[in-house]
Amino acid sequence: MRAVVFTGAGGNEVIDLVERPDPVPTGNDVRVRVRYAGMNPADAQQRTGIYPAPPGSPADIPGLEVSGVVEAIGDAVTTWQPGDRVFGLVGGGGLADRVIVNERHLARVPDSLSDADAAAAPEAYMTAHDAIRSQAGLQMGETLLVHGAAGGVGSAAVQIGLAAGARVIGVVRSESSYQAVKELGAEVVQDATFATEVAELTGGRGADVILELVGAPHFPGNLDAVAVRGRIIIVGVGAGSEVQIPLLRLMQKRTRVQGTVLRARPIEQKAEAVRAFEREVLPALASGRVRPVIDQIFPAEQVTSAFERLEGKGKVGKILLDFGA
Repeated sequence: MRAVVFTGAGGNEVIDLVERPDPVPTGNDVRVRVRYAGMNPADAQQRTGIYPAPPGSPADIPGLEVSGVVEAIGDAVTTWQPGDRVFGLVGGGGLADRVIVNERHLARVPDSLSDADAAAAPEAYMTAHDAIRSQAGLQMGETLLVHGAAGGVGSAAVQIGLAAGARVIGVVRSESSYQAVKELGAEVVQDATFATEVAELTGGRGADVILELVGAPHFPGNLDAVAVRGRIIIVGVGAGSEVQIPLLRLMQKRTRVQGTVLRARPIEQKAEAVRAFEREVLPALASGRVRPVIDQIFPAEQVTSAFERLEGKGKVGKILLDFGA
């Protein structure tokens, strides 16, 4: 197999594309022949050494999501057969053309969805759905505020919120992002003035759910923008993780602040998130009601350029690696 590896901790100088023996599935695992793999901020964090792969995943191969075809199955697998089109989550090792995945962390790719669109969906849509629907309990008629709304998880959250019947406000930094998020159907506000703009848009009421994908710079502004008894759920802290929170403001609004991760969850809990995605999001993907947003696709040989784009500004949607047919 061909795999992207990190030869140490650091910048893009530690990235290499190497050949290794194909992994062999056992038990409840399957081997997926990968066509496209999605890239995520966690991959860059793993490269720098601050976000290691969870136990049981390859320590030096990044990657959290793939699409492709089942190639081989373990002796306890009951769900899949070779030749099935699948997409899903891995704890690590996803940036390779052969990947081992637990059978319960995969979903069947709808016939209407391309391989590229399928690779752009798992981590983004499962993370967004789990955060705003399963954990924050976003309901029809509520208002959802999405920070980083032009990114992979952000654009997924915008569409999931709209499909759930919520009012969605997206926060962006650039004009290109503004137009992209507006085209998804959200109302759009600027990052620098989001709290003030949210107050104006909602008549001072605020957002019932805030999805935080950026981190520390948005506090205490999030407490100004959240509605009474609102929920703030934190999924990303790329811009900083240390904040001072005015506890009195938190008390006055009876706000719930919650953090979450998907990658490091136990097998059963991650499987629950995949099944919830299948029930509530997959039909909308199949019908085209929601659609993955892809910023750029790079051949696997250009993985260094892909990381540069991943960490650059102005992205709209997902970065994918193409491992070929």
